[in-house]
Amino acid sequence: MVFSLRAIFAFTKRFPGRYQWIPVRNCNLVSCTQNINTAKQQECQNPVTVSSGTRQSPIDINTANCVYNPQLKPLKISYDPNNCLRLRNNGYFFQVDFEDSKDSSVISSGPLKNHYRLKQFHFHWGSKSDRGSEHTVNNQVYPAELHLVHWNPVKCNNSDEAILSEDGLAVIGVFLKLGKRHDRLQKLVDALPAVKHKDAAIEFLNFDPACMIPSCSDYWTYPGSLTSPPQNECVTWVIMKDPIEISPEQLATFRSLFYTSTGEKQKNMVDNYRPVQPLLKRTVYSTTSPFQNSVSQ
Repeated sequence: MVFSLRAIFAFTKRFPGRYQWIPVRNCNLVSCTQNINTAKQQECQNPVTVSSGTRQSPIDINTANCVYNPQLKPLKISYDPNNCLRLRNNGYFFQVDFEDSKDSSVISSGPLKNHYRLKQFHFHWGSKSDRGSEHTVNNQVYPAELHLVHWNPVKCNNSDEAILSEDGLAVIGVFLKLGKRHDRLQKLVDALPAVKHKDAAIEFLNFDPACMIPSCSDYWTYPGSLTSPPQNECVTWVIMKDPIEISPEQLATFRSLFYTSTGEKQKNMVDNYRPVQPLLKRTVYSTTSPFQNSVSQ
């Protein structure tokens, strides 16, 4: 997740285990970091990053250690497609921005104490399909991961202020697996060639991000951080248990974008994920019991 430079300077301050095809990420922090694109390595060396925090993201979700919380309710998601504004390449991933000056595209309930406004969504993906997701489940990896980023308007005045607040952001994470074409996502895929290079942006209207939410409402939740600089520990993560499907051709279009600007030596936009971080003393809560998990697997 990437926010504006203004915000960064302000800081300076049901059940993926059943998908047996998903590869396992057998690497530690050092070796994973060496595989990430150089552009991301340079960004992660930003002096304002929080590399020694106690609630860093992403994490590996070990389902055997998750705590079932029967008090967790399904998320309430209400998105207005008319709030969709633009598509842009920020040099790290492509991002779709939303109008967020009022409570028209919001989420609430679940682990959240109040409603949160949708600011943007983006994806992380790998150069090959054996990597790409930021979170993992029992060390299993997906080819890509969607992040829908929301901020807390009850506590904060805007999204830049929200990244400085402990519970300023709420991010829905959705895993992507290869399969059939995602027809409703194709509108976005068709627009990507127009933002092939860094800093390119186009108007992108009337897209409903709810089409990318799995029909199964089960999720894991834990307190974490942004996964890109400044990596502030301000995020309530809600990781959906079921993935959505996209076709290999759709994912190939993601990989056809560039980290670089027009006129520069081209560097394909791939492997833009952060390695998993230590869970430490945090607890991951689940909407399903371990017994339910074992039965479904």
